[in-house]
Amino acid sequence: EVQLVESGGGLVQAGGSLRLSCAASGFTFDDYAIGWFRQAPGKEREFVGFIGWRAINTNFADSVKDRFTISRDNDKNTAYLQMNRLKPEDTAIYYCAAKYYRGSRDPGEYDYWGQGTQVTVSS
Repeated sequence: EVQLVESGGGLVQAGGSLRLSCAASGFTFDDYAIGWFRQAPGKEREFVGFIGWRAINTNFADSVKDRFTISRDNDKNTAYLQMNRLKPEDTAIYYCAAKYYRGSRDPGEYDYWGQGTQVTVSS
């Protein structure tokens, strides 16, 4: 059974940091790019960033580019989203997703999704 499980969300003050984890099982993690997306109340799901299957490349939305980083540990089948200098507008449910081989900004291209973890940034 394929599973992606996000963890690490919570409540943080503006300017703070959080690290989200995405633990994968049931597929060959090394062959998949991992994307991070978020959805705020009343808004559509939006792209945050992705990391390629071998962690050679990353790509980020302009809104987070200088504040967020993505890494992966293929030995642990886990990807991470490090979020620094958080802002209230970063408040959303954060999802990780897996796409075979190349990453994409299009959520429709991803094969597997996690259930999401809530991140709330207070002002």
